[in-house]
Amino acid sequence: MTSTPTAGPATPSPPNPVRRAIAITIGVLIVLVIAFFAFASLYADWLWFRQLGFDGVLTTQWIARVAMFLVGFVAMAVPVFAAIQLAYRLRPVYARLSSQLDHYQEVIEPLRRLAMWGIPVFFGFFAGFAASAQWETVWLWANGVSTGDADPQFGMDTGFYLFQMPLYSAALGFASAVLLICLLVTVVVAYLYGSVRVGQRELRISKSARIQLAIVAGLYLAVQAVSLWLDRYKTLTTQGDRFTGASYVDVNAVIPGLAILAIAAAIVAVLFFVTAVIGRWRFPLIGTALLIVSSLVVGVAYPWAVTQFQVAPNLETYEAQYVERNLAATKFAYGIEDLEKTDYKAVTTAEEGQLRADAETTASLRIMDPAIIGPTVRQLEQYRSYYRFTNPLDVDRYEINGEMQDAVVSVRELNLDQLGTAQSWYNNTLVYTHGYGMVAAKGNDRTGDGNPVFLERGIPTAGELTDGSDYEPRIYFGENSPPYSIVGAPESSEPVELDYPRGEDGAGQTRTTFEGDGGPDVGNPFNRLLYALKFQSTDILFSDGINDESQILYDRNPRDRVEKVAPYLELDSDPYPSVVDGRVVWIVDGYTLSNNYPYSSIVSLRDSISDATNAQPRVALDDVNYIRNSVKATVDAYDGSVTLYAWDEEDPLLQAWQKVYPTSLQPISEMSADLMSHVRYPTDLFKVQRAMLGTYHVDDAQSFIRRDNAWRTPEDPVTQSNLQPPYYLTMQMPGQDDPSYSMFTSFIPASVGDGARNVLMGYLAVDSNAGGEKGAKAEGYGKLRMLEISADVSVPGPGQVQNTFNSNETISQQLNLLKQGQSQVLNGNLLTLPVGGGLLYVQPVFVQASSGTQLPTLRKILVSFGDEVAFEDTLQEALDELFGGDSGAVAGDDGTDPTPSETPAPGETPAPDETPAPSDPGTGPTAPAAEFDELLQQAQEAMQARDAAMAEGDWAAYGEQDDRLTAIIEQLLELEGE
Repeated sequence: MTSTPTAGPATPSPPNPVRRAIAITIGVLIVLVIAFFAFASLYADWLWFRQLGFDGVLTTQWIARVAMFLVGFVAMAVPVFAAIQLAYRLRPVYARLSSQLDHYQEVIEPLRRLAMWGIPVFFGFFAGFAASAQWETVWLWANGVSTGDADPQFGMDTGFYLFQMPLYSAALGFASAVLLICLLVTVVVAYLYGSVRVGQRELRISKSARIQLAIVAGLYLAVQAVSLWLDRYKTLTTQGDRFTGASYVDVNAVIPGLAILAIAAAIVAVLFFVTAVIGRWRFPLIGTALLIVSSLVVGVAYPWAVTQFQVAPNLETYEAQYVERNLAATKFAYGIEDLEKTDYKAVTTAEEGQLRADAETTASLRIMDPAIIGPTVRQLEQYRSYYRFTNPLDVDRYEINGEMQDAVVSVRELNLDQLGTAQSWYNNTLVYTHGYGMVAAKGNDRTGDGNPVFLERGIPTAGELTDGSDYEPRIYFGENSPPYSIVGAPESSEPVELDYPRGEDGAGQTRTTFEGDGGPDVGNPFNRLLYALKFQSTDILFSDGINDESQILYDRNPRDRVEKVAPYLELDSDPYPSVVDGRVVWIVDGYTLSNNYPYSSIVSLRDSISDATNAQPRVALDDVNYIRNSVKATVDAYDGSVTLYAWDEEDPLLQAWQKVYPTSLQPISEMSADLMSHVRYPTDLFKVQRAMLGTYHVDDAQSFIRRDNAWRTPEDPVTQSNLQPPYYLTMQMPGQDDPSYSMFTSFIPASVGDGARNVLMGYLAVDSNAGGEKGAKAEGYGKLRMLEISADVSVPGPGQVQNTFNSNETISQQLNLLKQGQSQVLNGNLLTLPVGGGLLYVQPVFVQASSGTQLPTLRKILVSFGDEVAFEDTLQEALDELFGGDSGAVAGDDGTDPTPSETPAPGETPAPDETPAPSDPGTGPTAPAAEFDELLQQAQEAMQARDAAMAEGDWAAYGEQDDRLTAIIEQLLELEGE
C-alpha cells in the first residue's frame, strides 16, 4: 500500500521593501494632511481672535483644555495601567488552571502586551476628553471668590456652592469611575491568570489579589463616603416638590441620614483595608450588606415616614421656616428682592379730563408696532431688492431737540439672495459687502395716510440722528450680513465695493473701500490658503481681486462675535442697533448664570424667555437659579470691534471670570455718556424675573404654601399663542415723579382650563433708563415696581379686552368696512398703561393688501378703560372720545389729519423716496355722529342682503346690493375726510 506524501506548508514570501516604503509614505502623508487641516483651523481661529484683541481668551481656553486633558488622561491611564500590571505580575506562577482558562490564555497571550498598554490609553483618552470639557469648572474653582453671604443651614459662604461644590462633585464622580474600572480590570486579569478561581462552589483568591482588590474596594467606598457627605450640601440646591432647597424633611431626616451613611461607608472602607492585611472577607461583606440596608432605612423609609405622618398633616407649621429661606434666597438670586409693591385700587369709570396728570405718558405712547410696520419701512426705505430690514424692528430712544423720543429702528442690511442672476463669488464677496444706514421712525406718531414719521432715513442717510455729526453709516457687521466678505485695498486703487445705488452727477452707483480693521489679513498666500480651506473656496486662492491690503470679514453676527470672545456669558436674544457717538453699534446684554445658588428655586430659562416674539429661544444652560446682567457688550457695525463692559461689578461669577480672562473686560467708567443713554434694561432678564414673580411676589410663607395668590403672564391676545411679550414705553408709574423709559408686563390669575379668569392681578414695570452720564448708572435704573390690583374691583385682562374689541358691534362694523375689497386688518400690540387712576389699553389697527405688495398702514386706534371702548382714526381722538370729549392729555399724533388712502393694489409698490409729509397741525370738523352711524347701519344691512343673495344664487340681487354697499362706503370716506 502506497501513500502520497502531503505537501508541506507554503514558505511565506519575504516582505517587499518597495511596497512597505510606499505604505509608510502614504501613511505619513495622510497624517501630515490631517495635521495641516487641524493646524489651519486653529491658526485661523487665532488670527480672528488676535485681530479683535481677544487672543488671550483663545489661548486661555487652549491651555486650559490641554492641561485638563493631560490631567484626565494621566489620572485614568496610570491607575488602570498600575492595576493591570500588579494583577499580572503578582499572579501565581505555578497555579494549576482549568483547560478553559488555558485556552483563554493561549488566545490572549499574543495580544497581552498590546492590551496592557492599549487599555489604559483607551480609557485615558476618554477620561482626558471628559476632563477637558470640565476645564471651566476647574478654573472657576481656582479663581472663585467669597460672596460674604452664608447659607442658612450650614453657614457656608455661598461661593462654596457656586465655585467649589461643582468641582468636588465632578472630581468625586471621576474618581469613582477610575476606581470602578481599576476594580474591573483587576478582577478580569486575576481571573485569567489564576489569582481568582471559581469552582466546586468555592471562591479562592490569592493573597496578592486579595490585597489589591480589598484596597481598591476600600478606596471606592472611601470616595462614596466623601460623596455622601457632600450630598448633604447638595440638598440646598436640589429641586423639591414645592421649592428648591432643604425642607423640614431634608434638615431633620435626609441630612442626618446622609451623615450616618457617610460615616458607615467610611467604616466599611476601613474594614476592606483591614481585610487586605488579615485576609478576612466576612467583616467587609457584612458591613457592605448593612450599609445597603441602612441606606434603604435611613435614606428612604425614614424620610418617607416623616413626610407622611408629620409634615403632610401640618405643612405650614413645619415648612414655614424653610419656605422663608427659599423666598429670601430666590428673590436675591433673581434680583427681585428690592421690588417696590403698591396696592392699586384701579378706577374703571372714564371721566372728562381724567388723563391730565398723565399727559407726558400719553404723549410718548407708542402706536407704531415694530412687529407690523416692517414691510412698510421696507417698501419706503429699501431702495433696492438687495437690501433688507430686520423683522420685527427694534425699539430705542433718542434725544431730539432736548426731549427724549421713543423710536422704532432698524439698519439697512444686505440680502444677497435677491441678486438673482447677478450672484457670483466675485459679486457676493468683493462687491456687495455691506449695508447702508439706519432708519428710525417716531414710535408715537404717524403721517396722514398712516405711515411712519421718520427721524432718520434715506440713501445717503439724513435726519435728526446724524445732522451735524461725523456719522459712519456703513453696516459691515449685522444680524444678516453675508457669511464672509473680502475688503480693503491700497489707497491708489479704484474702489470695488458698492456703497449705495446712487452717485454724484447722475452716476448710477457710489463705490467705496473699507478703511477699518475688521478682519484677519488675507494679503499673503499662506493666509489665503488657510481661508480657502476654511470656506472651501478655491476662488479665495486664485482671485486677482484680492490684494496685499485685503481683509476677510466673517462671524459677523453681533451675537456670535460676543459669544466667541466671552464664552462664559449667556446672551440676550434681542441685540439692538443704536447710533452712538457717530457710529452704529450693536448693544448686546450678557448674563452670568448658575444652578447652584443655595435655596434659590430653579426655573427653565428657555421657557421663561419664550413668548410670541421669541417662540424657540436657544440657550446653553436651561435650568438656572441665579442670573445677573453682568456685562454690556457693543459691536461696531463698521469694523466689528467688540467691547465688553463690566456692568455688575459686584457679581461674584463675573469677578471670577475676570480673573480667568484678566484683559477682556473694561470697567463701566469707560462707557461714554452717549452709550449710557442707549443702554436699557435687558428683555430676557425681565422675562425671567416676571416668571419668578408670578409666585414670588408674596412675602410670607403661608401665602406661598397655600398658593392662594399665584399669578401668570397672559397669553398674547393678538396671536393667541405663547406668552405676551413685555414692551418698552416711556411712562410714569404711580409713585414716580417723572416719566421714564420703562418695560412692563401684566399678570392674571394662575388658574387654567375652564376656571381660568383673564382679569388683571398685577402690573410690573422696571425703570430701563440707564441715564446719560459717562460711566454712571441712573439712580433709578433697574428699579422694579409692582402694582397689586385691588380685589375690590375687576379690571379686565388683555385677553378680555381683546375679546371686547372683537365682539363690539360698532367696532365690528367699522372693521368690516376696512376689510372690503382686497384689504386685510392687522391688530397691533395691545399696550397697557396705569394712567387716570386705572388701566388704559391701547391697540393700533393696521390695514394692508391681502396679497401682492403688503404695506401695513395705521388706520385706526382702539382704546379701552374699564368697560368703555373707543375706536377712532388717531390716538388723540380715541382718548378724547373715551374720556367724555376731552381726555385732558395730548397724544403724540395730535394734529395729524388722517386722509383716506387706498391700499396699494397687488404688485403695486410706492416710490421709496416719496413718503407723504404729515398734514398741518389741527383737525377739521368731523361728520355728525348720527349721520355716520346711520350710514354704518345701512352698510351692515347691505352686506347682509348681499350675503343672503349670494347664498340663494341670486346674482342680480347680489350685484345690486354690492353697488349699494360701494356707494355707502364712498359716502363714509367722504365724511371721514371732511
